[in-house]
Amino acid sequence: MDKRKWTEGRVVELYRWTDRLYSIRVDAPVEDFEAGQFGRLGLGMDDEFIARPYSFVNAPEERPLDFYFITVPGGPLTTRMATLHSDDLIWVARKPAGFFTLSEVPNGEALWMLSTGTAVGPFLSILKTEEPWRRFERVVLVHAVRTAQELSYQDILRSFENGHPEQFTMIRLVSREVHPESLRGRITDAILDGRLEEQAGLTLKGKGTQVMLCGNPDMLRDATILLVEQRGLTENRRGRPGQITMERYW
Repeated sequence: MDKRKWTEGRVVELYRWTDRLYSIRVDAPVEDFEAGQFGRLGLGMDDEFIARPYSFVNAPEERPLDFYFITVPGGPLTTRMATLHSDDLIWVARKPAGFFTLSEVPNGEALWMLSTGTAVGPFLSILKTEEPWRRFERVVLVHAVRTAQELSYQDILRSFENGHPEQFTMIRLVSREVHPESLRGRITDAILDGRLEEQAGLTLKGKGTQVMLCGNPDMLRDATILLVEQRGLTENRRGRPGQITMERYW
């Protein structure tokens, strides 16, 4: 480990959402970051230093730092992180990274944010800033999970709904059970049959549409195919602006 690139952080809180989902809040002096970027967390174990990237859930000016993670069976880092307590030490990369930010997204009329699982994290960070509300007439956040218990950060989401009632739409999807406040199924199902657009009262077509995708590889692949082939959108690339911007979460 190059200690010039890392700083010692102190755990403020470890919050357990489910048997596998956690938020870890850390006090650490990192460099300024842009909402949507990620940091890195690391621990030394058995003479080995193990680190992984995790998106910031907090807005750039908020402290402590907030990271949302799921424990991986047999995963040495997440298994250990899930046992940490307040005042325990954890290494945090000094310099944030990543390009999943609104500065990389062209202007438009509507911003769709499609996420699965813990990938809702960077969207929460972005929505805590003024930029999405200033740049887009409508903002739609879609969060897809397996069970209703995994619908985390509901207090923050309700604050967006209450603060921007005419501008913001929250759509929850649960795939493995019926939940009264959620659509049933996966994001790709709801794109294919039109339920996302019906729920939002907004089309996924048109030049004014911008879509940010963050989540598991299958969702990214399949949703991109549907958005390109059925909704006529194009991928956003540097030097060739488009309408689909994505973050490959693993």
